[in-house]
Amino acid sequence: MPGNVFNGLNHVNFVKNDNLDSLQLNQIGKLMNSITLKKIIQYSRGEKKADLLLKNGQVVNVFTGEVVRADVAVARGLIIGVGQGYSAIETIDLAGRFICPGFIDGHLHIESTMLTPYQFARAVLPHGTTTVICDPHEIANVLGISGIHYMLEASEGLPVTICFMAPSCVPATHLETAGASISADDIATLLTRPRVLGLAEMMNFPGVLLQIPEVLAKLEVTRKRGMPVDGHAPSLSGRDLQAYIAAGITSDHECTRPEEALEKLRAGMYLMIRQGSAEHNLEDLLPVVTAENSRRCILVSDDRHPDDLMDRGHMDYSIRLAVRKGLNPVTAIQMVTLNPAERFRLWDRGAIAPGYRADMVILNNLEDMQVEKVFVWGQLVAEQGNVLSFSRPEVKSRTSSINIKNSKLNFAIPARTGRIRVIGVIKDQIVTEMLEVEAKIAKAKEKMAVSDIERDILKLAVIERHKDTGNVGLGFVRGIGLRRGAIASTVAHDSHNLIIVGTNDFDMKFAANCVAEMGGGLVAVDNGQVKASLPLPVAGLMSDEPLENVRKKMDRLLSVTKELGSPLANPFMTLSFLALPVIPALKLTDRGLVDVNKFEFVDLFV
Repeated sequence: MPGNVFNGLNHVNFVKNDNLDSLQLNQIGKLMNSITLKKIIQYSRGEKKADLLLKNGQVVNVFTGEVVRADVAVARGLIIGVGQGYSAIETIDLAGRFICPGFIDGHLHIESTMLTPYQFARAVLPHGTTTVICDPHEIANVLGISGIHYMLEASEGLPVTICFMAPSCVPATHLETAGASISADDIATLLTRPRVLGLAEMMNFPGVLLQIPEVLAKLEVTRKRGMPVDGHAPSLSGRDLQAYIAAGITSDHECTRPEEALEKLRAGMYLMIRQGSAEHNLEDLLPVVTAENSRRCILVSDDRHPDDLMDRGHMDYSIRLAVRKGLNPVTAIQMVTLNPAERFRLWDRGAIAPGYRADMVILNNLEDMQVEKVFVWGQLVAEQGNVLSFSRPEVKSRTSSINIKNSKLNFAIPARTGRIRVIGVIKDQIVTEMLEVEAKIAKAKEKMAVSDIERDILKLAVIERHKDTGNVGLGFVRGIGLRRGAIASTVAHDSHNLIIVGTNDFDMKFAANCVAEMGGGLVAVDNGQVKASLPLPVAGLMSDEPLENVRKKMDRLLSVTKELGSPLANPFMTLSFLALPVIPALKLTDRGLVDVNKFEFVDLFV
């Protein structure tokens, strides 16, 4: 085995060095994989001293579903023994604490945290997350393949292993202008990259059922490589569900009802039970989980916003919540360790057992599940909620994602008739209503339809920001509640164009200019003044600042929106879904109003 990495390294420091560089950690990981079978056997038989011994712990055995008192010995980053009689250069007495495999999030969008991969790793590591499988769908819709390459590069060598699924739906629909498109050929190339594990959520289930050639081609290139395909098929049932699964799609995270979840489990799907910031499905779906089917169930986050990460945690929060709702603690731990590891064929992790990576989490108990220590490759990387420093420089994004000419911005809506179609916000939902109301007409030289603050009917604009097409979709929304000013954001699923809602055209245009100057992000303005902002310079989706800074700026934004009159807990989250033309009933894209139920454009005026 190569010895240069370890030359001059004291073995105690090898375990406890607070200044371990993450690139060095990654290199150590690669060397661990090169250890000879002969040496592994020698360590496992006790012929050689281990590097680290976790003594007097209680091992959560995810294979048998039991808790066993045992010591855990680690050498060269691998677990080489679970039992008694081992000796090591460094010993940590756990005094009865619980030893679990590192937690795995089987489906999430890192972009939803508004953090870069580097900052995301720093945020989730103290919560026991050591591996994530993410879908870079959001950045791919902005920057295409180059965005995915950025995510791969930015996540290389971090203590948290960040794996990827190749995005299947870029662009998401033909009803909006995305920043890029990804073809079946692109996906075939992506699937050859290290840490790309398969095809991400196939949202276009109608395209699968209608046998659209390009959709089937993406499934086919993945099938030929024998790699998993994740699903996204809310409420799909019967023969349509059977056909969807027969096409090779073997998981779903969109279930909201127990009967839907059970049907998908019975048809052979992995059930991903989502507990995110926007979608809370765990409590409703947990009754479906039994001793017989639990090994086909996985807890996932899908999205986790900055305040949730700080206040609740990551996968540790999902485990705690599941246990509080009555799930067996060991079963809950299986659902964030062995189950996702096997689903995504990560055979080297997911259990505390000989030959597995020494990615380990130390819990105080199996009731409140507080994470006390986190090990990656046998290295202590987090303790008592604090990340032990890793000094790898952060990879910066070098691509501009805002291409808007301010001279083209015009929010005026000439009036034609008295009634207009209005998007009706439904509290705590991403679905909307399609309303028809009388327009407020400004009495000027030319009659214009304008915001009506008293009836909470505010002007809404979606500006194409990728290709400088000059597209501006205009409409109205009820339910945001602003009494003054405007708010704007480049986080607007799925194409992430610039979306603005305001009480007047002047503040709306000012907000657009502010976001463009920031290089993307969120802003709240009033009377031509910026009241709060959160720059998101990485694709208009992510900040390169630490979680604490992002949270502070986000809290300030939400405080200002309340001052401007909005009763919503997070109007920016509501705003981000108003341009999503796959969620009923009425949405607005840069190309116009969309009747989602008919999947076609409709006129603003009735």
